[in-house]
Amino acid sequence: MDHVINVVQPSLGERELAAVREVFESNWVGRGARTSEFEAAFARHLGVGREHVTATNSCSSATFIAIELLGIGPGDEVVLPTVSFVAVGNAIAARGARPVFCDVDEATLNPSVADIEAVLTERTRAVVILHYGGYPGEVAEIAELCRERGIRLIEDAALAVASTVNGRACGTFGDMGLWSFDHAKVVVTVDGGMLYVRDPELAARAPKIAYLGLEQRAPGRSGSASFHSGYDQALRSKTRWWDYDVSSFSGRSTTNDVLSAIGIVQLSRLGESIARRHEVARAYDAGLAGVAGLRVPPPLPAGHTSSYFMYWLRFENGIRDQVARDLYERGIYTTFRYPPLHQVEAYGSDAVLPRAEAAAANTLLLPIHQSLSDADVDRVIAEVRDRTAARLGDTRAA
Repeated sequence: MDHVINVVQPSLGERELAAVREVFESNWVGRGARTSEFEAAFARHLGVGREHVTATNSCSSATFIAIELLGIGPGDEVVLPTVSFVAVGNAIAARGARPVFCDVDEATLNPSVADIEAVLTERTRAVVILHYGGYPGEVAEIAELCRERGIRLIEDAALAVASTVNGRACGTFGDMGLWSFDHAKVVVTVDGGMLYVRDPELAARAPKIAYLGLEQRAPGRSGSASFHSGYDQALRSKTRWWDYDVSSFSGRSTTNDVLSAIGIVQLSRLGESIARRHEVARAYDAGLAGVAGLRVPPPLPAGHTSSYFMYWLRFENGIRDQVARDLYERGIYTTFRYPPLHQVEAYGSDAVLPRAEAAAANTLLLPIHQSLSDADVDRVIAEVRDRTAARLGDTRAA
């Protein structure tokens, strides 16, 4: 194959390299000024105060911190859609709590209010929702349900970095929001994440949990950078800046200025990245809508915007896997995310969730990223149309 079309692909270039070089030349590559700048820029992007966000080394780490901040533990239940990333289920189970999986809409792969409400019990401490593919879903209504029930809401906005509902950023409707900046995302720092916490007291604890639960005795913000930036304050207060206490038995989840410098540049390019992804999605809609044997994603509701992180097709007549293999042989990589967690034996679930199971059996994600050329997009459309028709014909003939 001369040219493989990847399902995801980062867009990194000279501006990111220049930002990294500046960090190298500063002789401070750990958590420091660049990370603070990245946090501040992301807070502005969300429309929240700087003190409410904490950069981490991954979205998975941010998820574990969120569950720890809420004090979730044995005997507690946390509801989440079964079509979610495994890190969420692990973060819940690692605290001794029970993940409770709900069904999703087969077309959007997002849960409805009714899906979540159906599995709430008196033991439910929190709900975690995923904005599938960058589509917001019923986030405003779910947030209202959680407020009425006194249940915490965590938004897994890893795929929804630019998604909004009526101008409000996804990730800020609930009590906490989580974002990912790994190699596959729209904003890439190679690896990284961000945590938003609405409650000021919990938000102040987040960076401490991210850095081993350390409480610096000298004035200054907790975290690895505080041992560098707090020297002058420590000297003025006649304390030893290297002394500390431990407030929680947490791990280390901090990021660094090398990755944050990349993130600052990537965030500045977010608008153009989303615009290109939207162009690709529109081209797929135009080229694939009405093709026999498959369905394109439903239109966004009024007031919703998407990050267009995923573009998915639903195939009829059980031809999804055959079409995926055909496309792979022709240099087009496709996939499905995420396999239903209620079917993962480790979580011990006996749930039967027919809509999620049907979606997992017939949904396929096409390549969508800002590096796709128009020729790439035309090639994907042509191959999907041809291979779907061929496989559908085989099925009908049989």
